[in-house]
Amino acid sequence: MEKAYRILVVEDDKEIRDGIEIYLKNQGYLVSKASNGREGLEIVQREEIHLAILDVMMPVMDGVTMLMRLRMMNYEFPVIMLSAKSEEVDKIMGLNMGADDYVTKPFTPLELLARVNSHLRRYSKYLSAVNDEAPRDHIYTIGGLELNEDTVEVSVDGEPVKLTPMEFKIVQLLIKNPGRVFSADEIYERIWNEKAVNTDTIMVHVRNIREKIEIDPRNPKYLKVVWGVGYKIDKQ
Repeated sequence: MEKAYRILVVEDDKEIRDGIEIYLKNQGYLVSKASNGREGLEIVQREEIHLAILDVMMPVMDGVTMLMRLRMMNYEFPVIMLSAKSEEVDKIMGLNMGADDYVTKPFTPLELLARVNSHLRRYSKYLSAVNDEAPRDHIYTIGGLELNEDTVEVSVDGEPVKLTPMEFKIVQLLIKNPGRVFSADEIYERIWNEKAVNTDTIMVHVRNIREKIEIDPRNPKYLKVVWGVGYKIDKQ
């Protein structure tokens, strides 16, 4: 029997929190709940969590702060942020801190479930690659940038670079197709496996990747923008 995934729901609105729990349990997921970021961190440290759903605005500790703490503590599981339409700045901040996606309130349960299922599929593949005991050395190199599909590692000039699973997927797509320009929509659809609905996330992920792999992010050597078209990693 396949192991059930445990999802952490951190939301101060009890009605929303309980509603999400019902839908997730109906899909066969295990659910842990917290009403603020501090409670959420306590749960993460005592339970194995595979995905977290964090509300942006909460008392005691907000979702962005909790996310920042999670990434500082090297928890790599996917994080979906929940935010009101008026919290656009918080969405961008959350993505900058390492969120994988965000869903805008009000949302439909089916929309949230689709995002959860999609991220867990990718995270499962990511974990399988990390735990693979027999690497097949699928290595792609452009200049000093190197990506190993089997160990799920990226390095620049021999120095390891810590990418989130989503950032790894974007670099993987681009480095395997050197010189080819991918639009934000195409990157989104290839990685999320669904029709592009929010390509702002791609822009933020690309910015984060550049900060990690480029010596001078404003004058990138590897990840280039073709204005009005999309993104590419050049042949060198």
